[in-house]
Amino acid sequence: MASAETFQRARRPEQKLRRQDAILGAARDLARRDGVRNVSLADIAGRVGIHKSALLRYFETREQIFLELTAEAWRDWVQALRGELGPAAEDSAERGSAELVADVFARSFGDRPLLCDLIAHTPLNLERNVSPEAVRRYKLTSLGAVDEAAALVQRVLPELTVDEGREFVAAIASLAGAVWQIANPGPALAGLYASDPALGLACVDLVPRLRRTAEILLAGLIPSRPA
Repeated sequence: MASAETFQRARRPEQKLRRQDAILGAARDLARRDGVRNVSLADIAGRVGIHKSALLRYFETREQIFLELTAEAWRDWVQALRGELGPAAEDSAERGSAELVADVFARSFGDRPLLCDLIAHTPLNLERNVSPEAVRRYKLTSLGAVDEAAALVQRVLPELTVDEGREFVAAIASLAGAVWQIANPGPALAGLYASDPALGLACVDLVPRLRRTAEILLAGLIPSRPA
């Protein structure tokens, strides 16, 4: 952990970048442990070892920190999709398989709980307490990731248009954020659901739910085209 004195002395651009990385790393670790909603600016500053006011020299707000992490998570996500769906598009045995696409997308979100948590919070608050320029930078990244994912879907399922692929990606990503919250209740709610059989359906498994919904979405895109 860096000391406040170390942070006060830093002046050079490369030092500022290292500090920003340290702040993002602290926020990422805390969010994975405690959930995005439970991490405050003071928590992040304490983890890094600086005063909260010093942290604001590097990021506008708590929300900007998490918006930066969301952009980073989108880039990681689409890179993983590229690794799985890219080869599938070139494999005649896998090309045309909606089940494969549904499975890859479901697992891609299941493997990234932080991205799911961040997706849920982004429209609710992360985009609402930052500058328009910060939102613009984030949107260019997230929309770019959706566009690339849509193109990958269309390569594997060439009967779909890229716009239909984009519609599918946007829908399943939004659903991932919402379903992840349901699938990961806090300890008190988890205990309640486990103790009462009448509440057995209150908590769901993320990946199977996403996979099933993804299959339904893909199956309905072509039949639902306008006449």
